Amino acid sequence: VPPAMGAGFGAGLGLALASSAFIGGSFVLKKKGLLRLCGRARAGQGGHAYLREWLWWAGLLCMGVGEAANFAAYAFAPATLVTPLGALSVLVSAVLSSIFLNEQLNVHGRIGCILSILGSTVMVIHAPQEEEVSSLESMAEKLKDPGFIVFAVCVVVSSLLLIFVAGPRYGQSNVLVYVLVCSAIGSLSVSCVKGLGIALKELFSGKPVLKEPLGWVLLVCLVICISIQINYLNKALDIFNTSVVTPIYYVLFTTAVMTCSAILFKEWQHLVLDNIIGSISGFLTIVSGIFLLHAFRDMPFTPSLLPLFLQPARADPHPPWSTADRHQSCQHQPLLPSEDKGSQSVEEEEEEK
Repeated sequence: VPPAMGAGFGAGLGLALASSAFIGGSFVLKKKGLLRLCGRARAGQGGHAYLREWLWWAGLLCMGVGEAANFAAYAFAPATLVTPLGALSVLVSAVLSSIFLNEQLNVHGRIGCILSILGSTVMVIHAPQEEEVSSLESMAEKLKDPGFIVFAVCVVVSSLLLIFVAGPRYGQSNVLVYVLVCSAIGSLSVSCVKGLGIALKELFSGKPVLKEPLGWVLLVCLVICISIQINYLNKALDIFNTSVVTPIYYVLFTTAVMTCSAILFKEWQHLVLDNIIGSISGFLTIVSGIFLLHAFRDMPFTPSLLPLFLQPARADPHPPWSTADRHQSCQHQPLLPSEDKGSQSVEEEEEEK
């Protein structure tokens, strides 16, 4: 952790990384539990036999721990840092699946994993420092800012237009319609999570937070936003391929959260130019890694696709001088290929006849 960022930033960073590890591992545990349903009704067939598998429950427990850690991370670290680090859960899931589920992780996926790690490292180094928001009173002042009010109104209006105007016309053919709804509403849900995290910190310190109306308002708004996100994300996943929806949703959701956090908490106000470039570069590197990991996940990459000089099992079509042509001078090389030479001998025999 950079020295100027303090212990609070380190706690938020650790919680974000732990959240990615638990959430990524939960998918593998759940999948492992579902694969053990030999001969019993599977979840895809409407069965609930997975409820008797302890591995499935272990995965559900890991998911809950990961979400709780992610929730707590927003109370210590900037949302601009916590949200992009959620991509590491995809990386953890991909690596563990290749180890424990024998799922193929091709060259594109491995490069995507490396890029995600590098991008996350760059974002941690150049993470913006938000203004200090340590109480619900300061959070209420932030929410009254005219810039955030304009942003929230634009998000709500654009989401309503996408739901009621663009959705019926283009929702079945354009993946951006429903994903944009999830991403725009998701930026507001992260702000609600940030406020609730501050409220929990005050509650544990002994302050009468339960009497504050702002905490309950944030809780109601969070429930509404999450319900809308789940609804339209499921619609997008039902219509389009997961390998298409996941990277697009990650990019749009993270961009919306970073924009909302910059407006609400003024995270980018005191950054120098190199930190701004570093944060944007790290985010774009993570985006590239996620794209490679998902877009080419089902594409087989065999050694025959490599260049000739990188194919170990392929014989060299031009043997070296010292082995094949060691006792033969280039002056005695035939000028015609073997096929032409054969055809020439046939013509000579016909002429003799």
